[in-house]
Amino acid sequence: MKQNPEKLERYARQCVMPEIGEAGQERLAESRVLVVGAGGLGSPAAFYLAAAGVGTIGIADGDVVACSNLQRQILHTTERIGMPKTASAQKTLSALNPHVHVVTHPFYLNEQNILSVIQSYDFVIDATDRMENKLLINDACVLAKKPFVHAGVLRAGGQIMTYVPEQGPCFRCIFEDMPEEKLPGCAQVGVLGMTAGIAGSAQAMEAVKYLLGTGELLVGKLLTFDGFSLQVRILPIPHRAPNCRVCSSNADIKSLAWYGKYRKSEAHHEVR
Repeated sequence: MKQNPEKLERYARQCVMPEIGEAGQERLAESRVLVVGAGGLGSPAAFYLAAAGVGTIGIADGDVVACSNLQRQILHTTERIGMPKTASAQKTLSALNPHVHVVTHPFYLNEQNILSVIQSYDFVIDATDRMENKLLINDACVLAKKPFVHAGVLRAGGQIMTYVPEQGPCFRCIFEDMPEEKLPGCAQVGVLGMTAGIAGSAQAMEAVKYLLGTGELLVGKLLTFDGFSLQVRILPIPHRAPNCRVCSSNADIKSLAWYGKYRKSEAHHEVR
């Protein structure tokens, strides 16, 4: 980067920070982050990762841009309605920062392909909006020993937590398994775009902190926020659940076969 004046100027406000510096900026440039979902959470997360100079950003999504997405999915524009979200995301991110390599995975992740996709990335961002998909990402990352950050939003509130292998509880430790009754989603109860913006930005921050090895990650903690009151709480969850189905010594989930059976029985799409 020392030989590139444009990069020095682009990242000047980061490089001046002692937690980053030019060495940290080079580390970001060599890093690879996968964003699963190019929607409300994935949009701000990917935007800020690209702006920060993360060298390779993977975008996994099998959906196309719809008009109803545009209230919160800021990677996309009106003229791109009907375009695959991965293609739209690539256009936006490349226009923002041509130094970033955007890898598109224009399909839904499932039990058959997720492990092969995540293996080449240093960090995974769960930007999906369905419980079964969050469990799949969690289980895949735990089995593959990949760090990831979860976020979920609804109406004006959200939650974020980070998993690092062998350092704290996973998503299943807290939320266990699929509830018996189907949970309402954003289409039923609504969501403010700014809510997704807050959570997605926090996910990007977690990814950058992990890649740089600086700051305090949300490992062993669940951050919740209410956008209407701007109250933030951090709930300590310091220990893994002793009977967690995937990360404990008593784990019974050794593969992702459960997702395929669930998907077929419930006629659900893959991760989206």
